[in-house]
Amino acid sequence: MRFERVREFFLWFYRYRSLRLTPEGVRFLLLTLAVGVAALNTGNNLLYLLLAMMLSLIVMSGILSEQCLRHLVIRRRMPDHVFANSQALVMLSLTNRKLRLPSFSLRVLDVVEGKTMDRGIHVLHLPAGALVTQSYPILFSRRGRHRIEGIKVQTRFPFGLFIKAAHEPLRSDLVVYPELRPLPEGLLQDLAALGHDQAVSRRGQGVGLYNLREYLPGDDSRMIHWKTSARQARLMVRETETEDLRQVTLALPTATPAGGQPFFEQAVSLTASLLVYFHGQGFAVSLLVGAREMLAGAGEEHLYHMLHVLALCAPTPAEGSEAGVPEGFEMLGELTMGGEITIVVLPWPDPSMQRLAQSVSRVFHVWELS
Repeated sequence: MRFERVREFFLWFYRYRSLRLTPEGVRFLLLTLAVGVAALNTGNNLLYLLLAMMLSLIVMSGILSEQCLRHLVIRRRMPDHVFANSQALVMLSLTNRKLRLPSFSLRVLDVVEGKTMDRGIHVLHLPAGALVTQSYPILFSRRGRHRIEGIKVQTRFPFGLFIKAAHEPLRSDLVVYPELRPLPEGLLQDLAALGHDQAVSRRGQGVGLYNLREYLPGDDSRMIHWKTSARQARLMVRETETEDLRQVTLALPTATPAGGQPFFEQAVSLTASLLVYFHGQGFAVSLLVGAREMLAGAGEEHLYHMLHVLALCAPTPAEGSEAGVPEGFEMLGELTMGGEITIVVLPWPDPSMQRLAQSVSRVFHVWELS
């Protein structure tokens, strides 16, 4: 039974601990070996004492470095929303749960795809029972799912002879949204002109003037139009007009021929940029990504849901026939006739899609924009 416990301990230790020599440690071990050889050849007691002292330093280095890494609790807080090629801040907290002993010279690294990545997190002194929080920037070059597999904590304490590391399987999964790129000024002007005919003038909550009428009991005194009241010698109130929530549909085909992958990634980025633009302008946005359709909606939650779909969409082989055109794309012409803004982002030239796109509000040929 005792042998099994010892065996389990060593299995655990070698799984979550690693040890390697520093350049100083290599020189120290060579010097220790030289002193040992000299002591054996000469029989000098002083050399034996020096050898014993140097060996004790090696043993102490292993014991004290292990104490620094024990009873550490690490927490990582990922940002809620991350975009490709845009820095985001990650919060990392490190707690020393030891009752009396502090930890020294700690260095924290992320483990991604089996490789350690230095984020510049260094803690020189962490007292017993103390907590320290640091933040570091993180950047992903591509959209989609990403995983940080764990954390590695290293220390050179106490003499800098060894680097002992403890591996913590602290996994973090996140979805990186497509890269947002600034839209050209000319394109912004064209987009701003779209949809103005959708505004329906009627009485309601708004800022535009709808009508002036005589004051009635119960009207809000803040709505009195004082200049007109003074001119007509009677109280007049203003009524404001409301606007129907303007709607826009963004469509992105996912069927991509061979060699179209670079254009597809640019098309995804452009669609995401348009999505954020129209959301900022107060539009209700619906999205078509291949055969997947998301109904019109507004608000932050709806926006990030659509960005999540764009982050995970993938190209599919193009069939080159109209039978492969999703049903939602067939309805774009009817939506345009009904007064809704419809925008198609084409990653590659496809005759069937180009024919369908003739009746929409705007078409972007991504291969011509690159």
